[in-house]
Amino acid sequence: MGYNFYGWQQADVAPLNKEYKGIDNPRDLYDKLSLIWCADTCAPRMRDRWSPDNITLGQCSITAFLAQDIFGGKVYGIRRPDGNYHCYNVVGDCIFDLTSEQFGDEKLVYENNPEQLREVHFAKEEKRLRYEYLKKKLLAIK
Repeated sequence: MGYNFYGWQQADVAPLNKEYKGIDNPRDLYDKLSLIWCADTCAPRMRDRWSPDNITLGQCSITAFLAQDIFGGKVYGIRRPDGNYHCYNVVGDCIFDLTSEQFGDEKLVYENNPEQLREVHFAKEEKRLRYEYLKKKLLAIK
């Protein structure tokens, strides 16, 4: 199966543990999250634009930090015109962005971006709660 998220071709990073059943690489994580992402997990400022046709919209930071829990590595952010950061993952020499599809044909630059810290992102309670909800739903999938 072909994927559309950035870096899917080389996304062969193994999980740090087997806490998440059936997730052996970022493509497996994408498949499972595709069943979970919804308006409730979307960033509130984008929720009115979320749709089943654009399931990754507004999901970047909570998804990237969840992927970091599973695969390790670091989360980086691409500064957007509105001042917010679009988050993605770097594990070793593998770069992947599970939520890049939300940008359509726009080419994002995955070099020289600042590291993003969960302490900063999760200082916003709504974001931390969305992350916890996403994690709980992911763990519930058999």
